[in-house]
Amino acid sequence: MGIYVDKLKLSYVTILLTVGISLPLSAQQQNDAELLERLGNATPESYRVIERELMLAWSKSGSASMDLLLERAQDAIELNDYHVALQHLTALTDHAPDFAEAFHLRATAYYELEMYGPALADLERTLELNPNHFGAMTGVGFILEELGHPDAALRALRKVKELHPNYVDIDEMLQYLEGQVEGRTL
Repeated sequence: MGIYVDKLKLSYVTILLTVGISLPLSAQQQNDAELLERLGNATPESYRVIERELMLAWSKSGSASMDLLLERAQDAIELNDYHVALQHLTALTDHAPDFAEAFHLRATAYYELEMYGPALADLERTLELNPNHFGAMTGVGFILEELGHPDAALRALRKVKELHPNYVDIDEMLQYLEGQVEGRTL
């Protein structure tokens, strides 16, 4: 068990360091950067449209067959059939190893099956490919909190707040973790 925990700790460090790395931007990344800037400045009333536009952009692989695999996996997840979703997503990640959303969705399936090691590995890969993926950062935060690392979870979720100040329940999640890590004031 000690080796497993040490590998997870190494993954945490890698994930949290990866979040801050920036690379030269492609046209898609420039579009994403513009959407992220708009998202960061959005109001609670206006963020949903921008969030949907960004998530739609992230869900496009550039290949109709790969997009179909992603869609089938999403359908399986909606039906709580995580094993079938994993089959589709593993095929997708094998054929499209640079498609961040495939790894993010597979991490979701692993998480639902309580397979936290593989979920963290896929979240790490998601963040390597898309360092601004606030959904993946949120997943990292949830898993780290569940594994008893509220301080690392708090760092991950603070990064989410920087990128997406209106993310669903982010303030409540941060308040909860801040209470765990920093204590409660009387």
